Amino acid sequence: MIELRKDGDLWTATLTRPQKANSLTADMLTQLCEIAAAAAGGAKVLVLTGAGKVFSAGADLEEARNGLATSPLWEELSGRIAALSCLTIAALNGTLAGGAFGMALACDIRIADPGAHFFYPVMKLGFLPQPSDPLRLSTLVGPARAKMILMAGQKVSAEEALGWGLVDRLVPASEQPEAVLALAEAARAADPAHVAGIKALIPS
Repeated sequence: MIELRKDGDLWTATLTRPQKANSLTADMLTQLCEIAAAAAGGAKVLVLTGAGKVFSAGADLEEARNGLATSPLWEELSGRIAALSCLTIAALNGTLAGGAFGMALACDIRIADPGAHFFYPVMKLGFLPQPSDPLRLSTLVGPARAKMILMAGQKVSAEEALGWGLVDRLVPASEQPEAVLALAEAARAADPAHVAGIKALIPS
């Protein structure tokens, strides 16, 4: 349920469970962890995106009830993505929710469809967010807005997310493949060590 396409040094991992709003299972998280590990030695750019109209609704509900909601796989995945020395891009083709926030927050750049919404209902569901998510979220949007999402349970529109700094650019889903190519061009043309060197100089 994860499709990996390699265009040379540009790797694209697509969540392909649109009939379930790309909700994530343990197997899917494991696949994404493996892709992130492999990308450390083979990609200059790693892109995460989804099939259909939703990027991801978060954890599969049935698996969440059976323990997936608190699985260490979420933190392992976001940690692997954050540790990559290549350029990472979340191309959010639609709404981003719940535990799926972690992988997007760990990316270097986030583009989103104008119709996307963003919410992380951990207060309502009675779970804690992934350990690294509150810090990454507050770094992007500030502590008060992080609390609006995590504590007040607010659903944020794409336009509002852009203004807050949660996403970096609004791009219709149909135009995102071309936008990704444009964002990836400079990194793909550079030596991997140069890409890694510049990334290391930028606080995350």
